[in-house]
Amino acid sequence: MEETPMRKRQYIAAVACLVAGAIGFVGVYSTEKAQERRAQEEQTRQEQMAKEQDTEESYEASSILEPEPKTEEKEPEQVSVEPQSPPEPEAEPTVSQETLHFAAEDGLTWPLDGDVLLNYSMDSTIFFPTLQQYQYNPAIVIHGDVNDKVYIAAKGKITDISTNEVTGLTVTEDLGDGFSAVYGQLKELNFDVGDMVEAGQVIGYVSEPTKYYSVEGSNVYFELLKDGHPTDPFEYLE
Repeated sequence: MEETPMRKRQYIAAVACLVAGAIGFVGVYSTEKAQERRAQEEQTRQEQMAKEQDTEESYEASSILEPEPKTEEKEPEQVSVEPQSPPEPEAEPTVSQETLHFAAEDGLTWPLDGDVLLNYSMDSTIFFPTLQQYQYNPAIVIHGDVNDKVYIAAKGKITDISTNEVTGLTVTEDLGDGFSAVYGQLKELNFDVGDMVEAGQVIGYVSEPTKYYSVEGSNVYFELLKDGHPTDPFEYLE
């Protein structure tokens, strides 16, 4: 049975509608897919931008350094310097501390090279020109000019330095074994109490005489003691 022109047209129209519907469906489907893809890409881009922003903020935060605390500057300490006293005159060398020993055979060195003005005399009195009277004399008085050197008579230790109106500046020296030597009418001493000394060292110098020896003139008063009692120095002077 032959198809009529009408039926052919209907058939062609039906096919065209199907094709158009298919094309429309494909277009709609493609559009939805494209929109969905763009939405995913936009979401991915937003997430990436958020990550980059967080990373940048973290980096900036870690790059900020806290200011170092300021240390207070200390003022330089003021050091007080005490004025130095002028050096004391040097004394002649002293011997080291040791046990002292003195015996008759050791002898004594003359403290001054001069004439004896007044002899030792404890058995009888002698005349003192200045005092214009007779007295016992426990020492010897040796003439010397002012500023003459006075020497240590024997090795020993200085135990006392004092001043009195009779013998002026007076030094006592321990010789050991109960013996002591006394030097009077001195000035400008070279030693202090406690110093160890040797025979022949300069102990000081002859001073102006006290009023008790104004007629005799400048001199050195030299006394030797044994156990605190005067003894004749002539027995030991060499």
